[in-house]
Amino acid sequence: MLFCIPLSAVFSATAPVAAEQVPGLVEAAARKHIERWADAAGLSEPQVAVTVVPGTRPLAACGQGVTVQGADTRLPSRMRFLAICNGAGGWRYEFIVRAQVSARIAVMASELAAGKVLADEDVLLERHDISNIADSISDPADAVGMSGKRTLRAGEILRKGLLSAPTVVKRGEPVRIVARREQIEVSMAGEALDAGARGDTVRVRNANGMVIRARVTGAATVEPVSAPVTANSPSE
Repeated sequence: MLFCIPLSAVFSATAPVAAEQVPGLVEAAARKHIERWADAAGLSEPQVAVTVVPGTRPLAACGQGVTVQGADTRLPSRMRFLAICNGAGGWRYEFIVRAQVSARIAVMASELAAGKVLADEDVLLERHDISNIADSISDPADAVGMSGKRTLRAGEILRKGLLSAPTVVKRGEPVRIVARREQIEVSMAGEALDAGARGDTVRVRNANGMVIRARVTGAATVEPVSAPVTANSPSE
């Protein structure tokens, strides 16, 4: 997920290229790709260092212009780029590129037990190397309100895979069904027949005894996605 940015031709030189210039073109292409990704990911104060690993195959000049393409850019710590000499008699080289990327990312301020909901004071921003981390979190707001799948240690880098949305509607407990249309809001009592986190769809029995499907919008609150509540429904 980290580097899933469409990348066909990230760098192209139309003038003749000397053999010793090819690694520089690959480095420029890799750096441009990482900078595009860092911007799209909203990384805070990213810092990048790029190294093109020398190959054993002798390089050759290209009189037709060189195009550099990304072959595998999933993790910056080990990427593969292709340098292609266009035209008849051209060539194709593969390069390993290692990049080190650091940024200010979300980390735990203190230990928090599994299942506990993260609050603002639980999350800090610190600079860390994320070259081998595919799901770091740049904005603390994306972690606040989530809960850890396991105990989260103080200083631990927060990753999307470690977090889940907490259950805010519990099976068998009362919920408030809220239907909104334009400027009209109607609510009624109901009972949750399923447990769910924010955004989940659950079954709810309304005050009329009808079972509907509803989307969880908050703590003990849902909105109907079928059999909508009407203006004639009793209010809670």
